[in-house]
Amino acid sequence: MQRALFYKTVPPNLHTLAAAPALRIDQALGALAVCLALAGCASLSAPRETADDPLEPLNRTVFRINTALDEAFIKPIAKAYRDAVPPSVRDRIRSAIDNLAEPRIFANDLLQARGDAAATTFVRFSMNTTLGLAGLFDPATERGYPKQSGDFGQTLYTWGFDSGPYLVLLFFGPSNLRDTVGLGVDLFTTPPGPLLQSHAGLVAGFVVGTVDGVDLRSRNIETLDEIKASALDYYSHLKSIVQQRREAQLREGRGLAGEPQELSDPESPTQGPLP
Repeated sequence: MQRALFYKTVPPNLHTLAAAPALRIDQALGALAVCLALAGCASLSAPRETADDPLEPLNRTVFRINTALDEAFIKPIAKAYRDAVPPSVRDRIRSAIDNLAEPRIFANDLLQARGDAAATTFVRFSMNTTLGLAGLFDPATERGYPKQSGDFGQTLYTWGFDSGPYLVLLFFGPSNLRDTVGLGVDLFTTPPGPLLQSHAGLVAGFVVGTVDGVDLRSRNIETLDEIKASALDYYSHLKSIVQQRREAQLREGRGLAGEPQELSDPESPTQGPLP
């Protein structure tokens, strides 16, 4: 059941994303539903349309629904998972699921004409699938082959497609029109689903995705709680974090180095509007 959001390697801490964006959501239906529902936590502030968020009243309504689902089901399940499964086992699960995304990342790196990234991803998948025992371990990173970004929304960006309006998707969380299209493609091109017959593929994708999403949520319980407790407007603050993170991915897709243009903090009166 992600991922938004948040979805990359072992998913980075969201405080780190806010300070220095690095790599949303790249697994099957279940994973995206859970991990992107993280970002779907609601604010009770009055809706106000902004230039980058023309659908804000609707988005905030979906945000509230996602919050209720997270508080009622996703977060308690993630806590139970973390309490029941030892850290070493959770790390093996995380590594194996990440390895399943490598073929999709490789394909998108090629579509983006990122030859070096595609080569790194190919080596990672080959090494981790063999020496890493079907991805249970990550010897590739230890040998200097870091995980790359690569999703179809990022590919559409490199092809010149505009993002369209900001959207908060039910279950899937923060996105935009372009990345919603990309998400649909990613769902049907990330193993194990595409490797199996129709019904078996759907079931396998949902099971793997659900475990993926629960694991992602379990790794960010306290961080998200802190962000929510300290934010005057959680919707706007988390939207800014997600957009900064996505901007870093998009720049990587075009081979651009350095930090992306800084987005304004919606809670700071000295900042200007978002670009």
